[in-house]
Amino acid sequence: MYLRLYRSPVLRSRLTPAAWVAAVAALLLLVFPLGFPNYDTIYALVWGRELAHGMSPDYGAALPPTPHPLADLLGLVTTPLGDGAITVTMIVAYVSLGLIGYLVYRLGSLWFDRPIGAVAALIVLTRAPYLSNGLRAYVDLPYIALVLGALLIETKRPRTGWPVLALLALAGLLRPEAWLFSAAYLAYLALDLGQLRKSQDDRSQGEAGVSLEPADTQTGGLIRPPFVGARDTPASPRSAAVLLALALGAPILWALFDWITAGSPTYSFTGTRETVDTLARHTGPVDLVLYGPRALGEVLQWPGMVGALGGVVLGFLYLRRRSELGLVAALLALGAFALLACAGLAIIARYTMLAAAVLAVFVALALLGWRLLKRDHPWRRAWQVFAAAVALMFVIWVPNQYDLLSQVDTDLTNQGGIESDLGDLANSGAFEPLCPPISVPNHRAVPRLAFDLEVRPSHIVSSSEQKHQPRHGYFLEPASPFVIHNFILDPNDPTGFSLSVPLGFHRVARNRSWLLYRRC
Repeated sequence: MYLRLYRSPVLRSRLTPAAWVAAVAALLLLVFPLGFPNYDTIYALVWGRELAHGMSPDYGAALPPTPHPLADLLGLVTTPLGDGAITVTMIVAYVSLGLIGYLVYRLGSLWFDRPIGAVAALIVLTRAPYLSNGLRAYVDLPYIALVLGALLIETKRPRTGWPVLALLALAGLLRPEAWLFSAAYLAYLALDLGQLRKSQDDRSQGEAGVSLEPADTQTGGLIRPPFVGARDTPASPRSAAVLLALALGAPILWALFDWITAGSPTYSFTGTRETVDTLARHTGPVDLVLYGPRALGEVLQWPGMVGALGGVVLGFLYLRRRSELGLVAALLALGAFALLACAGLAIIARYTMLAAAVLAVFVALALLGWRLLKRDHPWRRAWQVFAAAVALMFVIWVPNQYDLLSQVDTDLTNQGGIESDLGDLANSGAFEPLCPPISVPNHRAVPRLAFDLEVRPSHIVSSSEQKHQPRHGYFLEPASPFVIHNFILDPNDPTGFSLSVPLGFHRVARNRSWLLYRRC
């Protein structure tokens, strides 16, 4: 029965990607079983729960992260599940990684061929930043999957129109870079619309002997108009209004979300800049030049950087028609990263992962693209030599790559265990009776306790960021130097662990990671 269903082209086109993604997600779960929601994502679950209860999100705790409307929506809809919201979040995380691998494979296959797509997917799924950030459920991974999905739709059917903008609108509720992609794509469609109208005007004038029908993009003629086969024609006002609404929807909704929940339509931007200043992160045009390439290099590593540069140059010179969409996508991703960095946002490796995913295709092209040239092509042998050099770099890098992946596993195990112990302590009844404030070592513990204890984040204070010791309430202390070392969220965060237990507090609970004291 299953084989009969699988023979259906429609079902096969849907079942194959689903099986591919499920297999990759299952493999990741087998190799890295201890993923956990990071600081930002736990906050999204807390804020979503507050929205579900009719309250505005509590941004009053120390160093709150940037709110992301779509992540908060996930927190809202999973609120009835209680602790199951974390399980749903981690399912989304593992599936997002699987989707990214599949989408990179498909893009490489369609732009070039299947071996290039497979190598590109392998490169992405073995880079430490994707695994480290993905298995901590950062919103960047679903964002990357949505943007790559939009790019795949555009690859399969150029100038599709609203489906591309719809995915970019969803991505734009997770990361603001997608707003720029939507604007660029809308301009791209508008340019084509102008060409189409000019073609229609020329046709109406009856120029004899000249065929002005739009040609398929693969043949190099006039490009196919958007909405071909759709209910509305490309030139209709209704179609233009839908496209414009989709392109503007994400920034408008985000601004409204900030206005309603924080009282300022620019809260996310200004709050993020304040956090960047507090954590002394690299930002601005000078730091972009100094540290931007290093951030991208953290993702691709130096063999990938050399391969990407060579693949971009060789693809542009000898496979330009096949490469052009990928080159534009990489330039847009890097341009958006640069623009936001110049505007005051942080220059960190995580923000380059979209560009790195696209460039991974060109790394694979550098390794295998010579196969696409004719046997007598004058540059085929030179390309083979370059491919061998890049392959040798990857071989030399294998021990370093193994160390990086081992570090990801170690960090997930250590930090996940500490997070789990914190959750166990919260669920053990040790915080009963609940008498605020709850003092924690640093702000990293705030959202996890707020989620597990179902309290507002501002009821939990960071001891190391307070001028005075608490006189009553609860005091949480790390049980060992191991916890101290592994529970610092950022190397630059304002954390000090030299605070002693306040006078009058007595111990009420402990586990392998935490000591809890109380004075109600």
